[in-house]
Formats: sequence, structure tokens, C-alpha cells
Amino acid sequence: MSLPDVLAHPTVIGAMLAPALLMAATGSLLISANARLARVVDRLRLLVLGEGEPDGIAPPLQEHERQIAQHRRRAALVLRACWMLYVALGCFIGTSLALAAGAMLEARFGIVATLLAILGMACLLGAAAAMGREVSMAVHSLDAELDAALAKRRRGG
Repeated sequence: MSLPDVLAHPTVIGAMLAPALLMAATGSLLISANARLARVVDRLRLLVLGEGEPDGIAPPLQEHERQIAQHRRRAALVLRACWMLYVALGCFIGTSLALAAGAMLEARFGIVATLLAILGMACLLGAAAAMGREVSMAVHSLDAELDAALAKRRRGG
């Protein structure tokens, strides 16, 4: 089989499309995760600078430190998710290249492609779990802030 025949082979091209779609999906998740990380970092900066409250009055020290600790955990979760998504992206690129190399060289790179795809999917799963946990923490944080604001309002302050 000559090189032009291999490159035109629909099966190889079709096989390479699946990792390409996974790369696109992973890229979209990376954009979302990076945006979340930026928001958490911005919020953490406001807390550290003492500008985290809309009325300019900082919460009690213990509550302030709890908020900072919670946002640090959120940032760590998002960072972990980003790393897993970058690894997944690399694995899917490797999967596509292994499929192409196997076809062009008429060699058996199937196991490499399969292992890379499995690793990439496992990283996607891990990243989804980390992002799910971070979103849950964000909602709990919002609930706590709302409860504190409502309690403050009820007290007349």
C-alpha cells in the first residue's frame, strides 16, 4: 500500500475523527475550567485584600479565614481539573497520531492508541469529578454568604 492510498483510506480518517472530537470537547472544558479558576482567584484576592464584602465591613476573623481556606480548596480543585484536562488533551492527540502512524507505517499501534484513549477518558472523568466538587463548593459558599447577608439585614445592620 503506497502512502497516498493510506492517507485517503476512509477507515483511518474516520478513526482519527473520534480523538479529534474528544480534543474539541476537552478544549471547551479547559476554557470553562480556566474561567472558573480566574473567578476563584479574583475572589480570593478580594478576600485577602479585605475587599470581599460589598459594604466594606470585613467579617469576623474566623469567618474570614474560613472563606479564604475554602476558596483555596476550590482553586486547588480547579487547578487539578485543568491538569487532568491538559493530560487528556495530550492523550487524545497521541491517540490520533498513533492511529495515523499505524496506518502510514502499516504497523500495529492499536494498543498504544487504545491505551492513550483510555487514559484520556480517565482524565476527563477525573476532571469532571473535580469540577463537580468545585461547583458544589461554590454553591455552598454562595448559600453561606446569602444566609449571612439575610441575617445581617434582619438585625437591621
